Amino acid sequence: MFIDLLLKELPADIDAALIITPQNRRYFTSFDSSDGFLLVTRSGSVFYTDSRYIEAAEKTVKNCDVIEGREVWKQIKDYLTAANAKNIAIEASGITVSQFNNLKNNKNLSSFELICDGRLDSIINALRSVKTPEDVNKIRRAQEIAEKGFLHMLDFIKKGMTEREIRLELDFFMLKNGAEALSFDTIAVSGVNSSMPHGVPTDKKIEDGDFLTLDFGAVFDGYHSDMTRTVAIGRVSDEQRYVYDVVLKAQEAALGVLKDGLSCSQADKAARDIIAESGFGDFFGHGTGHGVGIEIHELPNLSPKSASVLVSGNIVTVEPGIYLPGKFGVRIEDMALITKNGCENLTSAEKSLIII
Repeated sequence: MFIDLLLKELPADIDAALIITPQNRRYFTSFDSSDGFLLVTRSGSVFYTDSRYIEAAEKTVKNCDVIEGREVWKQIKDYLTAANAKNIAIEASGITVSQFNNLKNNKNLSSFELICDGRLDSIINALRSVKTPEDVNKIRRAQEIAEKGFLHMLDFIKKGMTEREIRLELDFFMLKNGAEALSFDTIAVSGVNSSMPHGVPTDKKIEDGDFLTLDFGAVFDGYHSDMTRTVAIGRVSDEQRYVYDVVLKAQEAALGVLKDGLSCSQADKAARDIIAESGFGDFFGHGTGHGVGIEIHELPNLSPKSASVLVSGNIVTVEPGIYLPGKFGVRIEDMALITKNGCENLTSAEKSLIII
């Protein structure tokens, strides 16, 4: 299906597309491998892979031919020639300058024009940003695994544990309970470390009065989830509670405006205005959210400078935060499916302040 959609969107001056990046190969073929090339032409498509993956690919890939790449570049040349293809698009954002030069200097490709102007990337990114019902179900499953992990951690976390211990337990739980991988390196930061939005877990022990921020996700059948919860250890100060309430209010405001046709900058503004009006505008430096799917960061982006507009089928995070250097930070993150008249929150975990 996705290959057919790509062909419909290819401009007339592009005869074929050569898909090299692992994430896009998986998107179009449902097959995960460290090696392979997907060649899409108007007369047919083929997935080439080496002997390590050929048997598995033949069992998994259903929407195009599968061929073992013994002399892969000659095989690609012959296929393109048979398809009467002359102009071949490649992913501009998915290869290095060195890789592109190698393609240009490949004698088997010398008779073809390689187009690396970003148009193929734009088409693929647009396709991937609108999730099918099957995509949504995979993300739901990934999110269910992550939320089970969070509930487990609420019983597991104790004062005196280190940030690394907490991260490892959460990672192990998700992998043991259905995750094929982690969405990204889990963040578990506490106290003064929680003021760093992408802080790295350390041997710091969590203490009474700390905020602990957990940012994590699971991968299910290639699709990612992403959530963040900030919990308190033992007790909270009035300042901590106030900041938490501001972030929660900002997050719920953004969720409340999401819908098909809303500009991404307006979605960001709904959260950002509340934080700014509360006096913390200088302490919210990142965007309000981003798309999630085959990769953890996809289009669209909820940010002040985004020119994109939300459409039904987008799945985006909503994750405002306030970070006070040397003191603490708070971030709360859900994932939302954009619908015609609003959004469906795919995250059900408790958001009111939890004190462990």
